[in-house]
Amino acid sequence: MVYEHEHGHEHGPVGDLSRIEAIRDRGVHRAGEHEGPFSLHVVGLGKAGANVIERLVSDPPEGFLSDPRTSFSALAIDIGDQELRPIRESAGRLPADRAQVRTVALPVLDRASLFGGLRRYREFLKMEYPRYYWNPNYEPWLPSDIPLPAAGEHFPRALAKAIYGVEYYQGGAVAEELDAFARRVAASEAMPIVCVIFGLAGGTGSGIVVELARHLSNIKLGRRAWVLGVGILPCEGDPDYTRDGVFFPAINELDCMVDAEKNKGVMAVWGDLYKNPFTAGFFAVPQNVVYDHTGDLAATHERIDAGLAAFLARDNSTHLYETLKLLNWLNVPADRWHPAVRAEQGERWLNLLAVGFDDAQPLGGLDLAGPVSSDYAEARLFGPAETLTEQRAARVREETAKTVKTAVEPGALTFPSTGQAETTLFVPHVSKLDLAAFVPAREAYDRLDWDEKLLRHSWLLDLGVLLCEPSTRFEGMGGECILGCACWVVVPHAAIRGEIKPAVRV
Repeated sequence: MVYEHEHGHEHGPVGDLSRIEAIRDRGVHRAGEHEGPFSLHVVGLGKAGANVIERLVSDPPEGFLSDPRTSFSALAIDIGDQELRPIRESAGRLPADRAQVRTVALPVLDRASLFGGLRRYREFLKMEYPRYYWNPNYEPWLPSDIPLPAAGEHFPRALAKAIYGVEYYQGGAVAEELDAFARRVAASEAMPIVCVIFGLAGGTGSGIVVELARHLSNIKLGRRAWVLGVGILPCEGDPDYTRDGVFFPAINELDCMVDAEKNKGVMAVWGDLYKNPFTAGFFAVPQNVVYDHTGDLAATHERIDAGLAAFLARDNSTHLYETLKLLNWLNVPADRWHPAVRAEQGERWLNLLAVGFDDAQPLGGLDLAGPVSSDYAEARLFGPAETLTEQRAARVREETAKTVKTAVEPGALTFPSTGQAETTLFVPHVSKLDLAAFVPAREAYDRLDWDEKLLRHSWLLDLGVLLCEPSTRFEGMGGECILGCACWVVVPHAAIRGEIKPAVRV
């Protein structure tokens, strides 16, 4: 059943279940003749983000830039140049008139330059946002004796944020390259889709992204373009420092950014420049679905990088577009449905995108703490025509159903292609509490002392807020003030810690 109101288009099925069935049975999220082509623009942060760009540039997937109206931009940012050099060496393989590939190696500033810039931070924020509260108690958020690692070593999130921020606000190369990137997005003849890729358990990427995404999406792009966040989840084979509790503040900062209700609690105190910058949503990429079979971290990274690059860029990003369209279709309740609505994200803002796995092997737990409920799940199967069998599709649906309880049977779409068989799996609407890494990260965080907790935070530190600690002024709220006054957020501390369960989706 559909609803029309006399201006030439349908408003879709009026019931939530029938709307989900319309995805599976009618393919309402598939790109029509009037949609596309699409131009892909990627920002890669830290080692994880840079490696995906390097893979995309050095070995482009089938159909990438095949439409002459499409263009491509990539901007890789890291502290130091080690991960960026291979990108520059491969960039020449793409057509120069339609591709722009840039890198920025943030310098490890000496102590005087770093703290000189941090002491001016109020000036920078006031120029950026007139409503900024000129806090008379402001001091740099970093301890003055913090060790400064060498380029290529691990950087705490709070330090990575400081290095990026000082360079950005003082007109360093990163500011110039963000401007150039934004101009490319705005000049796209084909519909632009922007992706910001980073690792969720490292220091540099997850420390920078909370600032850079705001600068790019809310300021330079004016929230006009679709900006998708893509975070790569922790892996069992990761170094020990990734299990030191850093994932807890990293995922909570994103939770208070992407979940619309929590985000309103941040903006109520700090203004709309802190509005969720990920206008297209947020994808989390599980790694253990690959690592469980390779047992090798380098091999896992290679397959994840290749699978993610292929999903984003294959067939002129049509698969990426259709998945975003599917997500928006699910996000808008049936009673408010309109094709022009851009939906807000709720507490189940995380959407799993599994790539690089062998669909002949068990899927495992998809980095989830246990079986979850979701509206829908969709697999996309690629490969030579003889590999796209109903038996293969049925096996993927069966494996998915072991972990994800969906309102209707998962979909499995097939796409003939050259090269080896590949599969992607999209599971929308899971919460941070559904992730296997969340509770262990919270327990590790709780064992840290105060200084260690501060270095694992990033977002809002410049405003004087330590997000994951309780407010010192308002009982029950989150965001300890580190400046000795009353900085906070209107978000219950129990919700930040995950001690309030999200509502059941299905």
